[in-house]
Amino acid sequence: MLYIKEFVIMLLLSFVIVGNLTDVVYDYRHGASLMHLSVEISLVIASTVLIAMLSLGIWRESRSNRRLKAELTSRQKSTPAPQSPGLLAARHDFARVFQRQLEEWGLTETEKEVSLLLMKGLSFKEIAAVRNTLEKTVRQQASSIYKKAGVSGRHEFSAWFIEDIL
Repeated sequence: MLYIKEFVIMLLLSFVIVGNLTDVVYDYRHGASLMHLSVEISLVIASTVLIAMLSLGIWRESRSNRRLKAELTSRQKSTPAPQSPGLLAARHDFARVFQRQLEEWGLTETEKEVSLLLMKGLSFKEIAAVRNTLEKTVRQQASSIYKKAGVSGRHEFSAWFIEDIL
């Protein structure tokens, strides 16, 4: 669940709404001032608007994540343009060397997956969406990868593999 904080906030706001509505009914029956009732009704309206805004934000983020996943899936399934046998062999060799090096660095399976997505050029946000995790988690995993690889960041990580090829 990427949206735990948002759901907790919405739950708390729901309690505020229920509590205030109950209080408004109680106060109305006992002759509370119009000003007092207005303040409590304003809290109910504000809480309702905040829940709606959080829900809309979650919906938009989920829709964006679904589109990104669909795009990645379609790219993986699409038939690539015809390639020369030499290029296909080079890709195969590079993939083998890449995986062997990740093993040599002692990366976990998760770190290997993140490494591949980093090499493909995905942002931390995109990787988080693809892996159904938090962007902060991906950043921590990337830092661990860079540390194990002995590099300072994404560019140096990519260059480590490409530098001697060119």
